Amino acid sequence: MLEQWGDQGFVILPELLSHNDLAPAVAELGLMFPSAAGFHDGSDPRRSRFLDDEFDGIDNFPFTSTEVSLLAVHSKIVDLASSLLGADDIRIYGAEAWAKYTGATSYDQDLHRDYLNHTVLVPSTEFRQVEMFVYLVDVPEELGPPHLLAREWTSHLPAVPNWFPRSGAGSDFVAPASPDLYTHEVSGAGPAGTVVAFETGTFHRGTELRRPGGARYSMHLNFRRATDDWAIQKGWAAQSHLPAWYSFVDRASARQLGLFGFPPPGHPYWTPDTLAGMALRYPGLDLSPWKSASKAD
Repeated sequence: MLEQWGDQGFVILPELLSHNDLAPAVAELGLMFPSAAGFHDGSDPRRSRFLDDEFDGIDNFPFTSTEVSLLAVHSKIVDLASSLLGADDIRIYGAEAWAKYTGATSYDQDLHRDYLNHTVLVPSTEFRQVEMFVYLVDVPEELGPPHLLAREWTSHLPAVPNWFPRSGAGSDFVAPASPDLYTHEVSGAGPAGTVVAFETGTFHRGTELRRPGGARYSMHLNFRRATDDWAIQKGWAAQSHLPAWYSFVDRASARQLGLFGFPPPGHPYWTPDTLAGMALRYPGLDLSPWKSASKAD
């Protein structure tokens, strides 16, 4: 896996998450999105939200479903991110849940990299960032899996332009027609629980949903090393007074909360005063890991 990650810039891991891992989150998808039937027969009033733009189907963390929020930082996902980044101290810097429906809008994209809204710099093969697509349902070819390009086909390309369409004259950030690149695509199709992990410098694109009456539910997660402050997308404090945030924190572990910047147990931040304040702000959070470490110090 690590060799492929280093050589190609992505790995596709079918069923990294098991049915049991997914089940609690999948059971609560209805809190966030219409079912396939509800969307296509028009019975779900939320349907209109998804009709204008491909990105209209995105919900940002924390999610209405606490189970989906917890799945975003499942131990298997965190372990994978740590392995690919080569670090134990990592941060999650973006998390989205995404629903797509056949015919709602166009999901077919040009080949591109994501770095423009993931870092203030450019991609680096030494200081990598990890993006993941996590499939909550089966995503066969007719339900619009991402397609990716291995680094061997793109390593010669500069940071700008960033989009490489099949046709067109090009502009500042858009290259002239590059149809040959599309002949080397690798499909990320896979069963529920599949994780497609890739770098911000990896060329990829979304593809069209073609199955009649189809729906696709997935997550898009982003991780970096704790020290790589230039890799930013979301400021979690802006979401940290939402009801869904408190519901998530109440059930999250110290390791999971550390991904969002909570200091680890034993850190000097944890004093009697801060622990008392945390008990007031998060009365449902079990503070024993931090209290025990504080007493040991």
